[in-house]
Amino acid sequence: MNQVSNDLGISIVILERLSIETIPKAKGIHDRLMEGELLDHWDRQLLDEFIKDAEQIIPLVERHPEYQDLYTQVFHLYKLITDQALLNEKY
Repeated sequence: MNQVSNDLGISIVILERLSIETIPKAKGIHDRLMEGELLDHWDRQLLDEFIKDAEQIIPLVERHPEYQDLYTQVFHLYKLITDQALLNEKY
């Protein structure tokens, strides 16, 4: 399989996972945090998986700059979650 075909297959899987699973779950966590809740074990586990997945696709994003905006938006959501989680832990 050549690099272009491989990248296409990986891209499709990542985009489907982001839209169906990762982003909705992350938004749910963010919504709960905005209501003052704390992260639980499952939230932390999901965020750890989120970071690992994001690190693994860096080469793909570097080869395909058209994914840069999506990648940046997803990481921005992660930052909002971690910032709010830290704020909630203080109170």
